Amino acid sequence: MLYIVKYSGPFGFIKPWAAVRDSETYSQQFLTPSILAGIERQLFPELLKTDFGIYKIKRHRLTYQQISQQQEQIQPRGWNAKGTTRNRFYERPRAILIRGVMVNPILHLAFDNCKDAKQAAIQHICLARNEDILYPDGEILEVTEEEFDSNDELFYGFELMLEKNEKSFLVGYNRIAENQPMYGWLKIVGNPIKNEFK
Repeated sequence: MLYIVKYSGPFGFIKPWAAVRDSETYSQQFLTPSILAGIERQLFPELLKTDFGIYKIKRHRLTYQQISQQQEQIQPRGWNAKGTTRNRFYERPRAILIRGVMVNPILHLAFDNCKDAKQAAIQHICLARNEDILYPDGEILEVTEEEFDSNDELFYGFELMLEKNEKSFLVGYNRIAENQPMYGWLKIVGNPIKNEFK
């Protein structure tokens, strides 16, 4: 059995797994392993002492209404030296990125025991930034894994399956484990983009 907690909010931002220096960087339609691990450690602080991994969130499903493009000003970490030896100054150039922000996201988190679901159901989460808060609706649904995969009325959306097979693609690098590549494949249930917000 799976115990499902539903979270929703007016908007949400997911950081891309690569820092791409191009003119447009969009949010992904799925949660990367590092984002799931971060959400899990926010909900269960006792996991902060564990190695990188996902221990309590067994499955998840993400949907949203649309992606709104937002501009963001960025600066590199380092400074550039300009001028001559006698008249030297330092600057940090600025650039504008266009990032995607999900409008009306809904996230379902699935746990394999009711105790973890109850602890998660009384807390808010943020996907990547503190201002992008999703709130639980308080109700815990108890369903089978087959129903979670087949009920496209309740659980439609995107889910990154964290395993390597012929459908997998690169989803990031594990900095904790010597930058080993991480793979997954995208499971899509029903119409993943919702038509109305409930």
